[in-house]
Amino acid sequence: MDEMNVLVIMTDELRRDILGCYGNKLVQTPNIDALAGKGVKFENAYTPSPICVPARASMATGQYVHEHRCWANAIPYHGQIESWHHRLRNAGRRCTAIGKLHFRGTADDNGFTEEIKPLHVKDGKGWVHGLLRERTDLFDASSFAQNIGPGEDPYTDYDRAVCRQTLDWLEHRAADKSSAGWGAFVSFLRPHYPLTCPPEYYNLYDQQLLPPPREPLSGSGKEHPVLKNLRLSCDYEAAFSKEDKQIAIASYYGLCSFVDDMVGKIITKLHDTGLDKNTIVIFSSDHGECLGDRGFWTKMVMYEEAACVPLIMAGPDIGTHEEQTPVSLIDLYPTILNVIGLEHLADEAVHAKSLFETINQPDTERPILSEFHDYGAQTGMFMLRHKDWKLIHYPGFDPQLFNLKTDAEEEHNLANKSEYAVKLNELMSLLKTISDPDEVNEIAFADQEDMISKLGGRE
Repeated sequence: MDEMNVLVIMTDELRRDILGCYGNKLVQTPNIDALAGKGVKFENAYTPSPICVPARASMATGQYVHEHRCWANAIPYHGQIESWHHRLRNAGRRCTAIGKLHFRGTADDNGFTEEIKPLHVKDGKGWVHGLLRERTDLFDASSFAQNIGPGEDPYTDYDRAVCRQTLDWLEHRAADKSSAGWGAFVSFLRPHYPLTCPPEYYNLYDQQLLPPPREPLSGSGKEHPVLKNLRLSCDYEAAFSKEDKQIAIASYYGLCSFVDDMVGKIITKLHDTGLDKNTIVIFSSDHGECLGDRGFWTKMVMYEEAACVPLIMAGPDIGTHEEQTPVSLIDLYPTILNVIGLEHLADEAVHAKSLFETINQPDTERPILSEFHDYGAQTGMFMLRHKDWKLIHYPGFDPQLFNLKTDAEEEHNLANKSEYAVKLNELMSLLKTISDPDEVNEIAFADQEDMISKLGGRE
């Protein structure tokens, strides 16, 4: 029998709860739902960072952001740490990337056998102004509300091309009689903004029937100074009318259906070529999307809508299961090596754990970390998920504490209530077993200052 293959299908900014398999009754995502129905659906999967470049560096290396130190969208991964792609390729396996990577560029050795239609950060530098974290006037968010509704967009064209390239690539793999297992990372831009949606998908939804953004309750911590500063830095909300918000939400739903259609084409190709018999499929997103909830759009916060992601794994002998144990996208690293039979090479990813291990022997005591150190954050943001609890720690500022079992929408911040002081201290101690947030915060700012200097200084 041929060795096992692994196919990662990565989306961008796909919110977990706007998929049918995660309980949304309005969205039409039949292909992703079917994949979840025949595999393992992780109910509590988190991004290592709710922004593209740091999250994707973590997926590549199996390391948290403070370990690989790709802090922001202007400090991209460039092959400086061995990735799972390097591991597969160096073991003689084909490892192909098709679509968005958001690394520094193709001139670097990113570890792939080939990069097909890659998309990296702009000019190899990314958004350099985002390094000026003390500023709140460098980002014009007004265009976000203008690019909504039915229509075509280069992002959509790009994704269609990535899908076509993937289908062709799978045809070639099926014709290749080599028994060596391969790895592929297929990565789409959508449903990432601009929220311009192909009409045939936009028209699937009546905007008046879709839920409006959630308003933050007064006790949820909405006036937290770090969050107020972030809103000021990236004020998407100001340009929206009530009607425009519903158009944008309908567009986002439509883009989720657009992505679902491409996933369906890929899964069908696997079946038609017989590759489904020895291919594990992993489906996820680099982070979520706030979609107007609490006055935020895009990501960059630690609420569930931005930090929690869909994660599905299906294939031969995987079985069907809904896994409640919290996991992280850093876990893709040992999982992929596990599929290919190279799990002995995963030791450097000290915090990552194979998803197979979680399925077979869940570690309910394991804490999961997410970090944000980019534009708009005057201090680092550290999220710790442990069992039913979520701590959000901001060095130098008050924390937030939520019980997700009793408060799934994070509307009641418990951090300032004396009866939860013991729990707060317990979670802070747990956070420090993974990293020292004060120390990490200082290192992040120092590294960013160094990059600012290399780019010519603040002016």
